[in-house]
Amino acid sequence: MTEHRGRRAAILSYRLGMADGVSVAAAQWAAALRRLGVRVRTVAGDGQADVLVRGLALGARRPPTRRRLAAALDDCDLVVVDNVCSLPMNPSVGEAVAAYLAGRPAVLRHHDLPWEREQYAGIAAWPPDDPSWRHVTINEQARRALARRRGISATTVYHGFDERPRPELRDRTRALMKVRGPLVLQPTRAIARKNVEVGLDLAGELGGTYWLTGPSEDGFAPTLDRILEASHVPVRRGLPGGLPMAAAYAACDIVVLPSSWEGFGLPLVESALHRRPIAVGAFPVARELASFGFRWFTPTEPEPLRRWLAEPDPTLLDHNEELARRHFGADALVRRLDLLLSGAPMCHHAGAAEEGDVSGCDCSIA
Repeated sequence: MTEHRGRRAAILSYRLGMADGVSVAAAQWAAALRRLGVRVRTVAGDGQADVLVRGLALGARRPPTRRRLAAALDDCDLVVVDNVCSLPMNPSVGEAVAAYLAGRPAVLRHHDLPWEREQYAGIAAWPPDDPSWRHVTINEQARRALARRRGISATTVYHGFDERPRPELRDRTRALMKVRGPLVLQPTRAIARKNVEVGLDLAGELGGTYWLTGPSEDGFAPTLDRILEASHVPVRRGLPGGLPMAAAYAACDIVVLPSSWEGFGLPLVESALHRRPIAVGAFPVARELASFGFRWFTPTEPEPLRRWLAEPDPTLLDHNEELARRHFGADALVRRLDLLLSGAPMCHHAGAAEEGDVSGCDCSIA
């Protein structure tokens, strides 16, 4: 590995330190960069970060001033921008960050892109670009679309998880949740594309309890209330008593991710690391990650899951866990970021990422 000790990096986003996917993935990068000897500072407008900057939050009415950005970032050798310059949820904030970073070393990491959301699909000149920046996508589909739509070359860097099963949390958590029988966990927010009604129906078919851990967002609360009121399935919401997400995985029997769209889909890997079977919707990135060899169930076909619950097969759990640790573990992320920071060629197909073997692959090596 290249020596990066002494370099200073900032990870910047609208909000950090929360339970959302961007916060989780940003924390993974922070941990990996520190393992490489990089001094990391988190910068956000909201949440829990080393530096909170007024005007950087998602709901900010005015963007951050150049002076405030300079105070937080001027002494950094590299700025990693997580999604602020990707999805134009607050365009004035993204434009202010892009203007400040012009001509400065930066990595723009794209969790979501405008054409992936109906309300932003007509925005053609985003994300911004600069010769001093490198672009990173979290899946291959986004990398190809970015090149095709914007002529921007990017590198795919998959997430890197550092998680272990916590079986000792199972009984306590189930007691707190007052659950008996099968527990079907949907570890997501409640928004339209998460298809909570599919997860709820699966729990009902299995004679179990449905557990939705995330909040309602994007105005979905009234719809969720109607869905839950019309169902006779027992439902649990949120994480009780400040328990970690590991407790939810320990307590559940099945994980469900019935989404129609995900930028990545953290539960695809988290469920494998926590040794739980998962039922997965047919969203595009799920198909991409399935090519690594994962074995998943289908949320609209309860019978195979019913049989699995009756006779659990540990070889399936062993298989998925091994793939998750090999391709999406913390060590793999450290190696990939080492290559990214040193400018080495990268590829993430056929286990070649760590060796830089790009033969027979169309991956970008920008």
